[in-house]
Amino acid sequence: MKLGFVSDSLGGLPFEEMLDHAARLGCDGVEVNTCGWSTAPHFDLATMLESADKRAAFRSAFESRGLEVISLNANGNPLHPTDPKQGEGLKDTIRVAGALGIKTVCTMSGLPAGSPSDTMPNWVVSSWPPETQTILKYQWEQKLIPFWSEVAALCAEHGVERIALELHGNQCVYNVPSLLKLREAVGPVIGANLDPSHLFWMGADPLVAAEALGPALYHVHAKDTLLNAPVQATTSLLENGSLMDIPARSWSYITLGFGHGEEWWRQFCYRCLMAGYDGWLSIEHEDVLLNSLEGLEKSVALLKAVMPSAPSDFKPQDI
Repeated sequence: MKLGFVSDSLGGLPFEEMLDHAARLGCDGVEVNTCGWSTAPHFDLATMLESADKRAAFRSAFESRGLEVISLNANGNPLHPTDPKQGEGLKDTIRVAGALGIKTVCTMSGLPAGSPSDTMPNWVVSSWPPETQTILKYQWEQKLIPFWSEVAALCAEHGVERIALELHGNQCVYNVPSLLKLREAVGPVIGANLDPSHLFWMGADPLVAAEALGPALYHVHAKDTLLNAPVQATTSLLENGSLMDIPARSWSYITLGFGHGEEWWRQFCYRCLMAGYDGWLSIEHEDVLLNSLEGLEKSVALLKAVMPSAPSDFKPQDI
């Protein structure tokens, strides 16, 4: 496995300084945010799309430090009913990835409205009342599958081999069955970006999910979640309070090891190997209580202690 982090983890630092910290920490690469829900402080998507010189300078900044570009990250809602810029940003990210020779783009599946007359995204998380099934049929058959079939063709045109969809709340693809359903409909360009932090608060088990995904596991975001049991006991894990008020929330994104300890992350790495995944662990730091650089340093140290990095070479002796 290889170790890196999402560039927005150090979004307050200039591009070159962010890369310097990646090299200092002994990371192998950085995953770069491009658009969507990120202001993309380290990547000007329009300029990168237009200028071969800017793309060459971007590549050189990584190579001069012995770093790789893990992937480009276009996280947002590409199926937002009133904001087409998010979908266009994803498509431009795929075009730039192709020009840079980057094979993986991380993003979200998107969440459309619940009907042609709606103007807001609609996330269905129950099977009753019966109109929920009408919403799902519209979203999948008229919006999700046609959009991703178009994107799959764009990926083939530009040499992007993997779209890693983050299993994330408020998206049509948020768990293993929904990921596999879209993959079956669109093809193997679609795979999962497995971020344990989201599965924790949705009540799934990331260890089992890794094995269930198998060859559809394309990427891993390393992020942890604190499950705040005293609050959860009265509010459940359905939480819509401020992300900044950790004591009041039933769950919060926190630094690796503060929600689930080293032994859990050791098991997670091994379960990913069991699923056939020997790729990137890309830390995504979103802890509002810890300093960003300190939190990233602690996360890197934890993963370095537990992640396998050398290829397997054991074979039973011939006796």
